[in-house]
Amino acid sequence: MDLHDINSQEIFSKKLRAGRRTYFFDVRSTKAEDYYLTITESKKHTNEDGSSYFKKHKIFLYKEDFVEFKEMLDEVTKFIIEEKGVEVISDYEAKDSSELTENLSTPEFDIAKDSEYTSIEFEDI
Repeated sequence: MDLHDINSQEIFSKKLRAGRRTYFFDVRSTKAEDYYLTITESKKHTNEDGSSYFKKHKIFLYKEDFVEFKEMLDEVTKFIIEEKGVEVISDYEAKDSSELTENLSTPEFDIAKDSEYTSIEFEDI
């Protein structure tokens, strides 16, 4: 067993199920035996043959970034709730669907629209 396997042991874990998505908050240990957080989004997808698979996206968050990360997360979530409330607005409720389509066809959306995202893992510090 290599050091990465040893350091990948779960120290503490929480799971949040949200529809077809599940979020995992896992505390792990560095080589120096300090802790860091991984946040993983797992989303169920279905193949054409009916079989299913999960796409996972992961971020690593280290202690030195906790305070700023939490402040930024609090700030942006507060902004969204103040601007749009907590109720989900469906695309189907858009007053003018052509306006929605126009907004999604701007260059900044074209890049991400059909992109595949890959989980990138960094070596433990």
